[in-house]
Amino acid sequence: MSERAHTHRRRTGKRRMAAAITAALSLTGAALATNVMLQPAGAATSDATVAAAAEWPSPTGRQAVSESIEVSGTYDGDLKEFYGEGDLGGDGQEEGQDALFELADGATLKNVVLGSPAADGVHCAGSCTLENVWWTDVGEDAASFKGKSSSSVYTVNGGGAKGAEDKVFQFNGAGKLTVSGFQVEDFGKLVRSCGNCSTMYKRDIVVKDVDVTAPGKSLVGINSNYGDTATLSSIRIHGDDSKKIEPCVRYEGNDDGDEPEEVGSGPDGKYCLYSESDISYE
Repeated sequence: MSERAHTHRRRTGKRRMAAAITAALSLTGAALATNVMLQPAGAATSDATVAAAAEWPSPTGRQAVSESIEVSGTYDGDLKEFYGEGDLGGDGQEEGQDALFELADGATLKNVVLGSPAADGVHCAGSCTLENVWWTDVGEDAASFKGKSSSSVYTVNGGGAKGAEDKVFQFNGAGKLTVSGFQVEDFGKLVRSCGNCSTMYKRDIVVKDVDVTAPGKSLVGINSNYGDTATLSSIRIHGDDSKKIEPCVRYEGNDDGDEPEEVGSGPDGKYCLYSESDISYE
């Protein structure tokens, strides 16, 4: 409620009291702001966390990509936005699309924004690192991991993705995928271990310190019959009071291309490795 200005002169005592209250409120506000800034990564502070989860980078420029950019070593995009054109101009769910970035075994892609259309995002032929990579509107998939060695390591550190009609990360290969410090919103599945690839592997998935904003279907889908594991921790889910987003879903995968059958969900101590306290709803 607003107050109308008084036309009579205020007494000095009231003025001093008002000044004291204002100073106290300023100090309190500063203390609160400091407290929020000092929260460790993964701390569950509802308003501050929601605000943090909404922060997306402003691209420093735009660049059209008509042929996949091949990366070996490290590619730093300086937060430029890359988008597909020509043969890479698709943003649908058709399988087999080419990627904007093709990463060789051991490559690192950092500080990149993938705009729309994004085709099939990023392909990793082997171990790779995606650092501070953002997808503003996921096409077929944000990234696909395709290494054939059980020692392959894929790391997604920071960044975020939204607008994924189906999968954000498609795990087709072998090895271990870790997603940390990531933001995802408006998605189907955050990570899916391929359920019907012609060659199947055991895959290990770690998802930690991640902010998830509804709507979404599931965080991780794994194939228990191939020994897949999913380890979840410090997961903050926003806007899902009814808890419709499944943290971990188990399937019976196959190598003949048939649609895999869902066989269970939730923590089981063997394949879906987390406890209820690892998931918070804010």
